[in-house]
Amino acid sequence: MPNVGVHRRLRDVQSPVVAPVITLLTDYGLEDGYVAACHGVILKIVPEARIIDLCHLIPSGDVRRGAAVLAQTLPYLPEGVHIAAVDPGAGGARRAVAVEAGGRILIGPDNGLLSWAIHACGGPSAAHEIVNDEFFLRPTSPTFPGRDVFAPVAAHLSGGRKLAEVGPELPINRLVSLPSPTSLLREGSVEGEVVSVDRYGNTQLSIAEGDLRSLGVRVGDTLDVRLGRRQLAMPFRETYSAVAPGELVAFADSAGLIAIAVNCGDAAQRLGLPPGARVKLAPL
Repeated sequence: MPNVGVHRRLRDVQSPVVAPVITLLTDYGLEDGYVAACHGVILKIVPEARIIDLCHLIPSGDVRRGAAVLAQTLPYLPEGVHIAAVDPGAGGARRAVAVEAGGRILIGPDNGLLSWAIHACGGPSAAHEIVNDEFFLRPTSPTFPGRDVFAPVAAHLSGGRKLAEVGPELPINRLVSLPSPTSLLREGSVEGEVVSVDRYGNTQLSIAEGDLRSLGVRVGDTLDVRLGRRQLAMPFRETYSAVAPGELVAFADSAGLIAIAVNCGDAAQRLGLPPGARVKLAPL
């Protein structure tokens, strides 16, 4: 008779249980206990969860910046449940939603924050409004949905509860979407906008590296950069260090989008380029 206990142990070794992954993106900062509270709520419900802190330094209430960071980072993360809480409408009439997209579940306010990430995952397959307070922390604060709603809902879903249990299904076309950043090729130039500004002051544009290639621009060339009424000649290089400290440079960033930076400086501050500012590039 075979030793069942030995075979069972071998199966356990060969097929380890993979702990569920929950990620967090917020504008909570790191000076207070808000992030730790969210961790604690999750781990009390699913102690084996692996929590990845995607970012907690999104500028306060900057939904657009949060959407960009989430969409550009999510493809590199394991599948799981992803919480995003940049929520200037917390406590108001905006909905809380859970959206399934590309094998992932995204949880957050229905204010457009999730929309670019949902698109990056291939589009939504199901969406539900989060209203079932069986999943919520008690008592529930109207000003801290990240801790009292998003975190426990994410934990319960990671622990095996069904998406449909969180609340009624929503028509996918009723989800709030941010306008997608666009670029426009015309007359030997390409025009786009500043998608986001990172903590170094680098300005990421909606212009893709392929847009410049289609204009015949290659690394080593010089760009004609138009910012409103200003016109600059700017080197197009592979990285910051290709120019001297303090000099402006354009390059293709890690997301494949064109960025404008200052080596050892702050391009957004120097050029006055906030998110949404229009920029036109052309070969010089």
